[in-house]
Amino acid sequence: MADTDPAGPVMDRDEVDRALARLGQEHEAIETSLLALQDHAGRRLLEGARLTGVTAERWTSTEAAITLLWTYFDAYTDVLRTARDIRARRRWSSREDLVELTELLRGEPVTVAGSASATAGAPTPHGGQAGPGVLSERYSLSALVDRMNELYASSLDMVVAADAVWSALPARIDLLSAELHRTSRLAHSVGVRPGEHPAGDDLERITRTLKKLREQVVSDPLAFWKPAEGSSAPGGGKPDTTVYDREARALEDVRREIDAVLAVRQDAEKRIVRLRDVLSRADRTLAEARTARGEVLAKIAATEVPVVSGPPTALQEQLSTAAEYRRHAQWHRLSPLLEALEQKAEDELLRARESLTAVTAPLAVRAELRGRLDAYRAKVSRHGLAEDPLLVERYEKARRMLWSAPCDLRAAEQAVLRYQQAVAELLGAAPGVPGQGAGPDGRRGPGT
Repeated sequence: MADTDPAGPVMDRDEVDRALARLGQEHEAIETSLLALQDHAGRRLLEGARLTGVTAERWTSTEAAITLLWTYFDAYTDVLRTARDIRARRRWSSREDLVELTELLRGEPVTVAGSASATAGAPTPHGGQAGPGVLSERYSLSALVDRMNELYASSLDMVVAADAVWSALPARIDLLSAELHRTSRLAHSVGVRPGEHPAGDDLERITRTLKKLREQVVSDPLAFWKPAEGSSAPGGGKPDTTVYDREARALEDVRREIDAVLAVRQDAEKRIVRLRDVLSRADRTLAEARTARGEVLAKIAATEVPVVSGPPTALQEQLSTAAEYRRHAQWHRLSPLLEALEQKAEDELLRARESLTAVTAPLAVRAELRGRLDAYRAKVSRHGLAEDPLLVERYEKARRMLWSAPCDLRAAEQAVLRYQQAVAELLGAAPGVPGQGAGPDGRRGPGT
């Protein structure tokens, strides 16, 4: 031990007492922190876990650092105890005591013997890791405290990070796996199975991914840790839940698809009945159009009548397939089929109605001409001109054409217009324009 202290002059008794008080407080704080680290749940889990990857490497280094921490702390405790013993010898310390205390409190009194087990893999004061060739290290008490703080911070950071991941992810993965199990059972009950439905394949893939993810999280938690940028505090960061979040979203998508299939199962019978009704109405409308076409061809001459198609047999076959799916509980196949059939059935009913309208159009024209002729006849009667020879002649001619079969609509329309013009002339009205004659009440009637 040297007689002089290169760090400065010999300390007086007050400086010694203040230094011992400060060091005593630091000793107590360090001991409390080390005991807390020793009892930390994350450290105990790391100690008993089968680790892999980056966590295994970091834990090897951290274990060496914790061992080194206790070694440093024991050396620190020994020096502090020695200093306290020297100070306690006399109430008024001698010059020799003060020199010895100065060297203990300000010099480098701590020599820590190195060993492969205690220092290999542990962080060094200058960064990096200590190798097995370190024989001993010398420290002042203040430098030793700094060194312990450094080792403690790095060790606590590793322990807290691993514990945070273990506290967050496995429990969430287990909850998601339980939901996955319930969803898989529900999917199986409605026929959503791997190899038969894309959602079944998704469930199988999610199951494999979650199993692998849990194994990785348990054995290598630090692989799922995202340190906070710019933060030097131990444990600064958060668990990386990217894979978990992706699978949770995928499971939610599958669940929505299964809910849609369940909705199909619940109202499938009503929808099939409704489809039968729509297709039946379309069939009846087409049958009515075919009957009307025959009537038009028999009653109306020189008119092109559109051909009426047959019943929607293809849709009827698809409806039978839908009923078969329902009987065999193949809900995942029934769902898209019903959606397509409902749109096709509505389109088929609209087409049938349009066909009926197109076929009966000539009959509607004839009915309109008959109504117009009778309306003008009534108007003539109100004015006392019903017996006028010209009007009687033109009325009878138009009437014969409209009430004969087959009826020539073009000729009948011209006859009605001639009668209409004659009425207008006798009543003092302007002659009507062919196809736009005045109505029986003085308004212009519709053309044909």
